[in-house]
Amino acid sequence: MKAAVFHGPNELRLEEVQKPVINGAEVLLRVNASAVCGTDVRIFEGKKTKGVRTPSIIGHELVGTIEEVGENVKDFFVGDRVGVMPVIPCRKCYYCLNGRENVCANRTAIGYEFDGGFAEYVKIPGAAVESGNLVKIPDHISFEQAVVTEPLACCLNGQRKANVKMGDVVVIIGGGPIGLMHVQLAKIAGAKSVILSEPIEHRRDKALLAGANLAVNPNNESLHDIVLSESDGLGADVAIMAIGVPFLVNSSINLLKKGGTLNLFAGFTKGVLSEVDPNIIHYNEVNVNGTSALTRADYHKALSLIASGQINTDVLTTTGYTLDDIEQAILDVRNGNGMKSVITL
Repeated sequence: MKAAVFHGPNELRLEEVQKPVINGAEVLLRVNASAVCGTDVRIFEGKKTKGVRTPSIIGHELVGTIEEVGENVKDFFVGDRVGVMPVIPCRKCYYCLNGRENVCANRTAIGYEFDGGFAEYVKIPGAAVESGNLVKIPDHISFEQAVVTEPLACCLNGQRKANVKMGDVVVIIGGGPIGLMHVQLAKIAGAKSVILSEPIEHRRDKALLAGANLAVNPNNESLHDIVLSESDGLGADVAIMAIGVPFLVNSSINLLKKGGTLNLFAGFTKGVLSEVDPNIIHYNEVNVNGTSALTRADYHKALSLIASGQINTDVLTTTGYTLDDIEQAILDVRNGNGMKSVITL
């Protein structure tokens, strides 16, 4: 089969590799669509290394059609259209037993410890099948729509951590696909005003289509002044960082009203630190928290939002890529040329 094999930083090669062979507990999936995540970009650049093997096949946002089913697998059949939750929890550790399976102490993931979706076929490990990490996709949803379920589920986790409520003023920093998912989820949660900050014009345009009340270019407008104007001089209830830029953390905290919440949703490069004024946190009693990955429940909720038409997936994706274009798909995400690059097979 064809696969994009990651050999190290900035070295991703399309190769002919052995098609996976499954055992009785596993499932072989033909990949119909996979998408490029910002994390894939950081892996490609060598900025994220945890769980990443070389050589290996990366890609953790994928959907497809079941090609083969192990003899011990129940409830799944050849031809089923399914989405894949990449994070496989152990279901036994302290975190799994206390509602935080997304940060399972023994977690493994497809696209990291197991080969991922930048290939024609992917083997779904028995642990993933047993844990419920395969989810059937409704017939009326296309693969191109369904492939954003996993990142949308991560955003649902982030919204829960950020505690977005009805009537809130919410600021989203970054207008990539993740930022636009947060825009839509904040509106669904009942936010009164959603303000998006993004320097790239085409992404600001898409943010307005996604439901943002305002799309601000921070290079030539004062985001701080606009937030105060939209919040009766109080500041935002919630700010969500959908880009991993450390020097923006402190200015994002400054956007909050007293008692507000800053959610560090995006991943940051290991070892790159941010300066934060602790007095703002102390005197304004603001909350700063983070978000990592998703739970299985989040994935089901995300898929139901897409299936019911509540999420505009068209503004989130740029289609038309194939495995032959994998490096370009990654570079386009890195450079902000499109939205989430979707590779179809």
